[in-house]
Amino acid sequence: MTWIGWLSLLALGLSVTAVVLALINRRTLRERAAGAPPDTVASGTATPSDVAGTSPRTLVAFVANPTKPGVGQLRDTAVQACSARYLPEPLWLETTADDPGIGQTREALERGARVVVAVGGDGTVRAVAEGLAGSQGAMGLIPQGTGNLLARNLDLPINDVDALMRIALTGHERPIDVGWLTVVRDESQVSDDIAEADPHAVAPEKTPPDTAEPARDHIFLVIAGLGFDAAMVADTDEELKAKVGWIAYFVAGVRHLHSRRMRIEMSTDGGEWTSHRLRSLLIGNCGRLPGGITLLPDAVLDDGWLDIGAIDTRGGVAGWAQLLGEVTMQRFGMRNDLPNKIGRIDHSRARRFAVRSRDAQQVQVDGDIIGSALEITARVDERSLRVRVP
Repeated sequence: MTWIGWLSLLALGLSVTAVVLALINRRTLRERAAGAPPDTVASGTATPSDVAGTSPRTLVAFVANPTKPGVGQLRDTAVQACSARYLPEPLWLETTADDPGIGQTREALERGARVVVAVGGDGTVRAVAEGLAGSQGAMGLIPQGTGNLLARNLDLPINDVDALMRIALTGHERPIDVGWLTVVRDESQVSDDIAEADPHAVAPEKTPPDTAEPARDHIFLVIAGLGFDAAMVADTDEELKAKVGWIAYFVAGVRHLHSRRMRIEMSTDGGEWTSHRLRSLLIGNCGRLPGGITLLPDAVLDDGWLDIGAIDTRGGVAGWAQLLGEVTMQRFGMRNDLPNKIGRIDHSRARRFAVRSRDAQQVQVDGDIIGSALEITARVDERSLRVRVP
């Protein structure tokens, strides 16, 4: 037999084998389809069981802040995205002036939602997180705010709504830590819509005797702080923020460069109180801010620790310039431990942290000003919140 004959015989054999395999595969698919549940489709397209992180019966809820531009149009996008993934029509619950999202989140869980997606700014994210913390529900993020702090620290594609929707519906669930700040003195000067809307808020062991207001826990996922950073947030012009975004915070910060340094005392994990003079004190669950600024380079979202950043400057603008250099260097993993620096940020860690001041200091949690306080405590709940990530 010539080589042409052998080649023809080989081709015939391969063809027969391909036909047999195709018939076997078709028979297997028919058997699987016959025994599969009604909502499983045996076809070449993606089926509900193929979608990562979801099942055919997964109910998704969206808790949306209607005051944010473009949020209304996202409702149709959400319905279409769920339909394309064989999911039930999602719940769409809007926040109100009286409830920034906690009640809506808990309602969603009671109605069977497995995933609750926060659509709004950092305040909406805080509210949804408070409603979900400690539950089996997962939080998705479609950030629509100015800072979008948690989304940045999770490396979410902030400007890509389609990608954000895909991650919220089908992403991997990552457990992260949750920080809680409690005002010990003086709660009467504090106002936090999120804490006030939570009927399940846990009061601390001791209520301050000099105020009739019960102390509440204030949730934070990124950074809480007092001093310069809180004053900067409080003084930020809302109209300017709407026009130029997070740059408005720096404009406000310039007005506080020459403010007085705080006289405070700090205690870590129940230890002795130590005295300090600082410009700002940061208590972080993670450490990245807009503009590529990394204030707390060692902070990790799921390590069970709070990272403390004690910031101080002396010598006017020169001190702030050296501090800027310190922050820039630590972003690239470099530290300057030279003594007698006029601008510095010192780092430490704690699971529980307390700070008290001679004078009332403004306090912020994830960019939300909650008022002024003389003494606060902070603690971390390890991996108590599930978040959808790529």
